[in-house]
Amino acid sequence: MDFGTPDPAVADFLISAGLVRDLAAARFRPLAGGVSSDIWLVEAERTFCVKRALPRLRVAAEWLAPIERSVYEAAWLKGVAKILPQAVPQLLAEDSDAGIFAMDYLDPAQYRCWKAELLAGRVDETVAAAVGSHLATIHSAFARDPHSRARFATDGIFRSIRLEPYLLATAQVHTDLAPILHALCERTLHSGRTVVHGDISPKNILIGPNGPVFLDAECAWYGDPAFDLAFCLNHLLLKTLPVPAARRRLLGAFSVLTDAYLPQVDWEPPQDVERRAASLLPGLLLARIDGKSPVEYITEEAGKALVRSVARRLLASPPDTLAAIGAEWPAAIVKGSK
Repeated sequence: MDFGTPDPAVADFLISAGLVRDLAAARFRPLAGGVSSDIWLVEAERTFCVKRALPRLRVAAEWLAPIERSVYEAAWLKGVAKILPQAVPQLLAEDSDAGIFAMDYLDPAQYRCWKAELLAGRVDETVAAAVGSHLATIHSAFARDPHSRARFATDGIFRSIRLEPYLLATAQVHTDLAPILHALCERTLHSGRTVVHGDISPKNILIGPNGPVFLDAECAWYGDPAFDLAFCLNHLLLKTLPVPAARRRLLGAFSVLTDAYLPQVDWEPPQDVERRAASLLPGLLLARIDGKSPVEYITEEAGKALVRSVARRLLASPPDTLAAIGAEWPAAIVKGSK
């Protein structure tokens, strides 16, 4: 279906970048997806996607974010293309001032969304292992790049679109835990080791013929790699609630991803990353219930109460290892379901 040109600024970008010669002959289709950007499928001389960052995200709570984040997303895509080219779509063109860029379109017939697979109960541990291994490879390469810190100096953006809507917004709901959540926020901001994707979520990972492909690096930031690790593992735990038949396999994926990631940590002692991830993970669990971006698949109050109970307990007494969280989670679910 042809929806016309999406916006004059986008049309100008496509013409100036040489991606479209005849706008009248091109077809545009808006793509469903995230809350932070407009994305269109463009069918012209070639088929590709164009993405424009939104100044206000599509969530119930007010959530503003600078559109220059698209500059860093494009830079992350270019950086990873030099490390693991099969793990990102190819960047075709960009307009930094307008917050717009174009990239390859990955056909859903060949590239399945990992989130959809997990929610359908199709849990493949080899995918989890590849995600963990690829993430560590990317973190390691960026850590060795002497230009990474300056190129991705985005503390302000990361705070506004990650730490504030997750940890700090949750602290306003759970005021008794505010000192802990604020401390996690500050430690994360001051634990810069490498370039972080910032949104390593199953919804942003496609399962392709050559392994996982990472999308939506709008939060790219020189910071704490423990955030990426904890952010992804958080989703594997949460999905055990709406998909009870796959709980054992989801917990297996949790362990496999962790075990694939940690042995490749070569920029600092692996136990240091794990300790930070293990203490941050409960805060992210709680944030996906009571922060500005709650997960949409946990709707029953009993499920929300269960996550709150476990997360609060772990925040008050954080474990040193991710395995300890993985071991406690199923016991808590069984107890909570009685």
